[in-house]
Amino acid sequence: MVSAMDKVKVFAMYLPQYHETEENNRFWGKGFSDWVSVKKAVPLFDGHDQPKKPLGGYYYDLSKKEDIVRQAELAKKYGVSGFGIYHYWFSSEKQALTRPAEIILENKDIDVPFFFAWDNASWKRTWSSVKGNDWSPLMDEKKGAAESGPEILIEYIAGTEKDWKKHFDFLLPYFKDERYIKDNGKPLFLIYNYSPDTEKMAAYWDKLAVSEGFAGVEVVYSYNPFHGIPSTAKKFRYEPLYSGWGRFIDRLGRLLLRHKVQTEVKTYSYDDVWERIIANARRCRDKNTYYGAFVSYDDTPRRGSKGKAVLGATPEKFCGYLRRLREICSRQGKNYIFLTAWNEWGEGAYLEPDSVSAYAYLEAYQKSAE
Repeated sequence: MVSAMDKVKVFAMYLPQYHETEENNRFWGKGFSDWVSVKKAVPLFDGHDQPKKPLGGYYYDLSKKEDIVRQAELAKKYGVSGFGIYHYWFSSEKQALTRPAEIILENKDIDVPFFFAWDNASWKRTWSSVKGNDWSPLMDEKKGAAESGPEILIEYIAGTEKDWKKHFDFLLPYFKDERYIKDNGKPLFLIYNYSPDTEKMAAYWDKLAVSEGFAGVEVVYSYNPFHGIPSTAKKFRYEPLYSGWGRFIDRLGRLLLRHKVQTEVKTYSYDDVWERIIANARRCRDKNTYYGAFVSYDDTPRRGSKGKAVLGATPEKFCGYLRRLREICSRQGKNYIFLTAWNEWGEGAYLEPDSVSAYAYLEAYQKSAE
C-alpha cells in the first residue's frame, strides 16, 4: 500500500556544468568547467570547510555517458525521485550546456526520471550592473573588471511566438520520453524568472502540447515576495537564501552599508534557515505553491569573500528537516519538493558523496521518506 508520504517526490536539481564547452573555453580558457572553481576554493574563515572534494577524487565529465550512468544508478539506489536538469536556452539562436540532457535522451537505458528547469537569464560578468546570472567571479577577480571584456557574456532574449515554437520543438522529444516527469499528463517545466512574456509563452506552449497529445504543460515558477507572479500561477519557493527573507536581509544590508564593499563571507545558521522553510510551509495556504529545500550551502567557490555560507549542516539534521517538510507536503496534498541540489558543488549544495561525509547525505535523503 502506497502511503501519503510515498507520494511526495523530492526532485534533486541537477547542474550540467561539468564538461568542456565552446562557451567556457572562450570565456575562461581551455578545459574550464565548474570543477575549476571548486578545486580553487580556499578556507576564508576559521573552520571553513573548503575546498569540497568528491569521494575518491571523482571529478566526473558529463560529456561521457558512463559518468551520467553512474549518477543515475546512484540516485536510483538511494530513492531519489528524479533530476531537475538546469536548462540554458538564451534565444532561438543560442543554447548552452545541452550535452548531458542529450546523452540521457539518446540512451534509453539510463534509468533516471527527469525534467527541465529553465534558468532564463543572461550570463554576465560578476561586476556587471545588468540583470542576470553572475558567471565565474574567480576569473573576474583574477583578471580585473577593466580587462574582463563585455558586461554580458550571453544575452537572454525572450523572443516572440516563432521563437517559442522553436523552443517547444526542441523540448518535444524530451517531453515525449517516458522518463520525463509528467503531472496528470502534463510535462513538468520549471521557469526561474517570471515575466509577461513567459506567461504568454506558457499559454502558447499549452496549446502546442495539447496538439501533440499531452494535457498541456505544467509550468512552475520560482517565487519570492519580490516577484510579481499571478496568484493563479504554479510556483515554488526557491531555498535557502533566495526566498523572501534572505533577499530582505541582503537588501537591508546593502542599504545600511551603502557604498561599502562586502569583504567577509556572510554566514547563516543551518537550523535557522531550515526552521524558516518549515515555518513558511506550515503557514502556506496557497494550493499552487510547492516548496524548495536544500542539502547545505556555500557559494564561496564561485564568489570568494562576497559569498554566503550556511553553517552547521549534518546528515542527521538534513534527514530530520526533510522528513518534516515531506510530512507537511503530505498533509497539504502537495506531491513535489524541489531540492538544491544533486551536484551544485560550487554552491556547497550536493547529495553526491564527498570526501568528508561519503554517502551520509544520500542515506539521510533515503531515510527521510521512512
